[in-house]
Amino acid sequence: MSALTQDRNTPMALGDLREGAVAAAVKLFAGAIVMRNATGFLTPGATATGLVGVGRAEAQFDNSAGAAGDIQARYRPGVYRYANSAAADAITAAEIGKACYAVDDQTVAKTSATNTRSKAGVVEMVDAQGVWVRFDEALTRVTA
Repeated sequence: MSALTQDRNTPMALGDLREGAVAAAVKLFAGAIVMRNATGFLTPGATATGLVGVGRAEAQFDNSAGAAGDIQARYRPGVYRYANSAAADAITAAEIGKACYAVDDQTVAKTSATNTRSKAGVVEMVDAQGVWVRFDEALTRVTA
């Protein structure tokens, strides 16, 4: 395509609600950590590699009996509180601004557990109830 020679009406995505195709044989529960797999489909947070956190599921989406892409799920990027991992993998204030890793669809940890977990998001805050995680797919992909 060539450079513009006149004004262009460029479309804009409004709001922060997103939608994507769901992976085969998975169920996303409302409020769950949502991740994108290596083939671009949405899946719940889990101890697995090749995933990246994208946000929070806005409702329950059941593709348990379906093929990849049979249904679409709504998710929202942003900052949400999830459960903290335990013992040596518990996230503390020292991890604020660093990547955290998905243990399951409601728990995050400080480490990748020797490269067995994928990045869920970036630690925003830590309190007695859990870890506040910033879900921004592009940011998470580049965070160390």
